Amino acid sequence: MDTFLQTVGALNDETRLKLLRFIDKHGAVCVCDIEAAFGMIQSRISRHLKILKEAGFLRVERKGRWAYYSIRSPLDAFRQNVLTEISYLEMDLPTLNVSCSL
Repeated sequence: MDTFLQTVGALNDETRLKLLRFIDKHGAVCVCDIEAAFGMIQSRISRHLKILKEAGFLRVERKGRWAYYSIRSPLDAFRQNVLTEISYLEMDLPTLNVSCSL
């Protein structure tokens, strides 16, 4: 029950829904690029990403000094269905402009 509530709680924020859709659309994305695209400070983006990671949606891979976030694979059916439902929502997503380098 705790895992379910943590997962559902992670979805109770518009920014986190946009982050999931953004990462699902673009694949592995560097934190610096997410920060630039969303126009948010690193600490706020990191907090949202941490919540989504703890809820089982994301994985992180470190390359040099950068952290890249992607959708965890494999995803269980519930989380996969959540991503599918999020893809149907009308939302304005920022543009990805790759800015950091390894």
